[in-house]
Amino acid sequence: MARIAFIGLGNMGGGMAANLAKAGHDVRAFDLSQDALDKAKKAGCLPVNDAIAAIEGAEAVITMLPAGKHVESVYGDSIFEHAEPGTILIDCSTIDVDTARRVAQAATDHGLAAVDAPVSGGIAAANAGTLTFMVGGSATAFDKAEPFLSDMGKSVIHAGANGAGQAAKICNNMILGATMIATCEAFALAEKLGLDPQKFYDVASVSSGQSWSVTSYCPVPGVGPETPADRDYQGGFAAPLMLKDLRLAMEAAGSVNARTPMGARAAELYETFVAGEGAGLDFSGIIKTLR
Repeated sequence: MARIAFIGLGNMGGGMAANLAKAGHDVRAFDLSQDALDKAKKAGCLPVNDAIAAIEGAEAVITMLPAGKHVESVYGDSIFEHAEPGTILIDCSTIDVDTARRVAQAATDHGLAAVDAPVSGGIAAANAGTLTFMVGGSATAFDKAEPFLSDMGKSVIHAGANGAGQAAKICNNMILGATMIATCEAFALAEKLGLDPQKFYDVASVSSGQSWSVTSYCPVPGVGPETPADRDYQGGFAAPLMLKDLRLAMEAAGSVNARTPMGARAAELYETFVAGEGAGLDFSGIIKTLR
């Protein structure tokens, strides 16, 4: 088993670090939140006082941070100067493609290997160790990162060179954002047309309207598998995080002159939802604005 530095123990990172400890790794964990550190300790990790203390002696450094500026700051201030030669750097944050590529190039300049490995699956999958990882990096770096990622997820996919993991993540979540809105529209319309939501689910879940948003994450309470809709849209994938991913997608689309009208409209609708009642709700709660 390996010594691992894990930096960023939020809703996702806490569960991921816990699964690495469960797999038998020596996990040195750091976060600015004392509560997060206390939870990590209960999960079998060793809390440390700063990022440098976590990094020293680590064979792998895993970061799960809010945005690109945080990733660049931690890498520039702590990781590059204190990671030992041969350490694999794994950033699981969801950030913009350009920042991911800059960080990877800087790692190479410091004689280190880095991959971007954003995740799909949400908090439940992070806790259960069933995440999907989309990985960008060289074949050699991927091979070094894959065993650690496999201890936190059920699927680890090499998407391509550095930045490809982030590109795959934002494109995937642009689909998710748009299809969730379409799913919410359809259920709201079905209700107004007098259709029973369960009956409509029974049809849509096995017909051409089927999607993950219908069958796995239905936005209507009491229909299909349990989802945040059954908890008044609490937990799950927070609407502000969906908005963040859609903004990243729109930024990426602008940088390569790609036309994304559905993605752009989804971003606009989530902007309005988050500015209103959606700031503390799951992203499927956007159905509230359509009823």
